[in-house]
Amino acid sequence: MRTVKKQLKPRRLVLLIGCLITAMPVIAATDFEARENLAKARVKHLQKDNDHALHENHVDESQIFRGVFYGYLPCNDCNGIKVTLSLKQKNNYLMVTQPARESSREYYEKGKYSWNKDSQTVVLTPRKGGGNIRRYFIENDGTLVQLDDDGTRLDNKSDRYVLRRSDKVKSREVHIH
Repeated sequence: MRTVKKQLKPRRLVLLIGCLITAMPVIAATDFEARENLAKARVKHLQKDNDHALHENHVDESQIFRGVFYGYLPCNDCNGIKVTLSLKQKNNYLMVTQPARESSREYYEKGKYSWNKDSQTVVLTPRKGGGNIRRYFIENDGTLVQLDDDGTRLDNKSDRYVLRRSDKVKSREVHIH
């Protein structure tokens, strides 16, 4: 019996090694299939979430006209008025005006602005209730033309009532603050 066990022991070892060797391709194939399935699942997941519309840069159209606008508007009592209009974030604005006189002071007006895409107008509403509401026609992305209180152009010389955005004009009148 001992001799039989001695003879079977090396055979068991050979049999075990033989089984493992024949099973290796199966294990390798299974591992390869698992990696392949994982890669397919990852690609499918990425394609599902790869809707480019989700991460496109959506432009808030109300922010298109943000910037600083400069102009020199006509005046009945003086030679003109230097105007700097700054349209800021969250629809806030700051308007600085200065009559064209020697040593005249600057006037500041703060408030909210809104714009109407259909009528192409910007409306400035001052914080303090006593100020006048101002309207501007959006001639293009760099030019605002002042309108009358009822929203019509001031006169046939509307080209004199123009504010131009600073990045669209090479030279400009600048207020120093």
